[in-house]
Parts: sequence; C-alpha cells; structure tokens
Amino acid sequence: MTDRFCSRRQFLNLLGGGIGSLAFTDIAARAARMDPMAPKPPHYAPKAKAVISVFCYGGVSHIDTFDPKPELLKRQGEALTGKGEVHVSQGHPGGLMPSSWGFQKYGQCGMDVSELFPHLAQKVDDIAFIRSMYCLSNDHGPALFQMNTGTVLSGHPSMGSWITYGLGSESENLPGFIVFTDYRGGPIGGAPNWGNGYMPAAFQGTQFRSAGDPIVDLNPPKDVPRERQRDWLDFIARLNARHQVKNPLDSELSARIASYELAYRMQVHAAEAVDLNKESEATRKLYGLDEERTKYFGRQALMAARLVERGVRFVQIYSGGGNFQESWDAHWDLKANHEMHCGETDQPLAALITDLKARGLLDSTLIIWHGEFGRMPISQRLDGRDHNPHAFTVWLAGGGIKGGSIHGTTDEFGYRAAENRSSVNDLHATILHLLGLDHEKLTYPHLGRQMRLTDVSGNVIREILA
Repeated sequence: MTDRFCSRRQFLNLLGGGIGSLAFTDIAARAARMDPMAPKPPHYAPKAKAVISVFCYGGVSHIDTFDPKPELLKRQGEALTGKGEVHVSQGHPGGLMPSSWGFQKYGQCGMDVSELFPHLAQKVDDIAFIRSMYCLSNDHGPALFQMNTGTVLSGHPSMGSWITYGLGSESENLPGFIVFTDYRGGPIGGAPNWGNGYMPAAFQGTQFRSAGDPIVDLNPPKDVPRERQRDWLDFIARLNARHQVKNPLDSELSARIASYELAYRMQVHAAEAVDLNKESEATRKLYGLDEERTKYFGRQALMAARLVERGVRFVQIYSGGGNFQESWDAHWDLKANHEMHCGETDQPLAALITDLKARGLLDSTLIIWHGEFGRMPISQRLDGRDHNPHAFTVWLAGGGIKGGSIHGTTDEFGYRAAENRSSVNDLHATILHLLGLDHEKLTYPHLGRQMRLTDVSGNVIREILA
C-alpha cells in the first residue's frame, strides 16, 4: 500500500510542474557546479595549460638518438667493465656496440642529434633534453606504470588523471584526458596506463581512434533521431534529480549526470575535432599525412594539436604497439627497428612544434617525449640492445621550457645516469610545476593517507625552465 505521508522534499520532488521544475533546475545547476571536470584554479600562475605526452613504448635507445657516445666506437666489442654487476633482461649480452648513425650539432644551441631525427633536429632551439633520466624497473610493465602513474604497481591514477583532477578541463564538449594508441596494438599493461586508479572514473583517459568515429558506439542507432535521444536524456536527468533531492551530497551522481551530457555533446564535437578534411594542403604536407610512413602518427599528432586548441587538458599518443619490433623494443636488428619508428615520428613531431607555434599554442602547451627506459650500450644477439633502466633521455618543449638546454649526463658509455641524475618523480614534479601545481600539495585521500603522483619524493628540474 502506498504511504500517504511523505517528507517535504519528497512532496516537492513529486510535483509535476511549477516548484518541481524549479527543483530540477536547481539540481541541474548543482550538477554543473559539481562536475569533476569543471576548470579549477592552479596553486600558482602556470606556464602551460595543456600537455601532449608522446610515449615511445618499448624503450628508445638514447645512445642512438640524443646522447652520443664516441667512446663506444673506440672500445667496440670490449666487455662493459667498471660499472658493477651488469643485469640484462633477456640474456645474450655482447660487447660494447657503437651507434650505427652519425650525430651532428644543430641550432644556435649546438645540440647533438642523431641522423635518425633530421626534421626534429631543426627544432632543438625549442627543446630541453634531460639526458640523465633513470627508473626503477627493467621490465616493460612496471616501468610503464612508473612513467605513467609514478609507481611500478598497477591500480594508481595516471598522470593525466592527476592533472585533470587538479585542474579540470577547459573543454565543455570533449573529455579532459584523451589517449591515442598505435595501430599495431596497445602497450603492455593496457588501459591501467591511462586509468583513474582509486580516483573517480571521470578522471580516466578516454581512448580515441584516429580514423572513423573517434569513439566506438558514441553515436546512437541511425533510426533514433537526435530529438528522441534528447528526450531520453532529459527523462533520465529528471529521475536522477529526484534521487539527488534525497541525496544532495552524492557527488558520484552529479558526475554521472555530467558524463551523460558530455557524451551527448561529444556526438557533434568529437567528430568535428578529429575531422582533418578541412585542414589545408600545407598542413597535411607538414605532418606527412599523405605519406605512407608518416600518415598514421601524423594524423594523431595533428589531432592532438586540434584537441588542445579546443581546451582538452591532456593528450597522450603512443608510438609503437604490440611486442618487440612492432614497438621500440629492439632486442635484435636495432637498425631496422629504430629507422622504422623514427621514420614514422620524426616529421610529425617537428610539425607538431611548428604547428603549435603557428596556432599561438606552443607557449601554453607542454610537449613531453619519452619512453619507459633506455637501451644498453652492449650488444644483444649481435645487432640489438637490451633494456636499460639506469639511463635514458626525455625531452620537453613548449610552455615554460628553456629551449636549447641540456640537463644531466650519462657515463662515457651511456650505461648509467651520472651528473644531475633525474628520477621519474623529478620529471612528474616538473610537469606539475609548469601547470601551476605544487606536487606536494596535489593530493588525494586513499587508504588513510594523502596520496601523491610523486609519492614521497621529487624535485622540480629548474635548470630546464625558462
């Protein structure tokens, strides 16, 4: 039997119009205010407002790209000695192996760059190199998690999640955190690399495709007109509003209401954001969209520029997918592996810097290029290199970065970071700093403690700041 008595809130909620409509309007406004992706103020004035992370999955060889080691040529074939016990990931260690590519100095800064990156070499005056990076694991999975989440363990929020949690997004019609994977597959560990961990689901990365519909099943069936879908969403919103009158502190429900509305708006705006048909012929040529080798990564790089232009906070692009030669994981035939992957990405990376500058966005967009670790200076299976967590190179460009600068060095072989060693925590602290976020103050409560992207360490690398 229906209860004849109800609370004042229930009475207002059950009214079909008038005051009931006002209640719904208030709830809708409250949901907008509680939208977890609403823009939030930084801790202090930022240098950058958005991030484009280029993740070269598999482990790029720093000594073949941005950290020349002539000593390897002098001592070719000799054993690596004097560095303590040398651990290899997959066995078959050989002697010291020099690079197959020459290096030249470029730009006003006189930066050394391998002939693998002839286009990017022209942009070194906009780039800061950190040559003294190191990480904790020589296995892909944990190293990927550390670079993405600050810890080698799974289940933690990714950097994109931390940044959107701290700053929200400036786009009302697109997700704040978008991810593009390689056509050959995703990285080891999969979606947790861009996951929200213990944070609300609103902060996880949204995977976009670089061709066709950007998100699978985003659009309704063709026989469902947009007006009918709008009616459905309004009906669901009214039901949610009734529930929220009884539960005004339910922030998860507010986030769900906001996500439904975002998905509806994305049906129009997501397709427009990744539609490159209206780009000029000059832009297509700049990114190499009509060349077989560069067209896939070129499309993703151009889409990243368009997305940050539309207010997306964090865009991550994975170069390399699957296992071994399909990624940058050159355990054998390093020459073929790196010539393929560098050839795919060199021109689009240079184009991204050029294009963002032309759009007036480079000063407010931070570009990060990195892998999960480096490669060994000794050979593996004669012509490959094994994983090296002790040394690798990362470069940054754009918002707040002092172009043409180098931070840190490795030893004479490129085996270990030597001078001004930089941890992954240091890199994350620097990225947050450029976005106006204090890495020690950006915390999230979990399991009885205030968690951080940088855990309990990390120092801003001020030498590369403008």
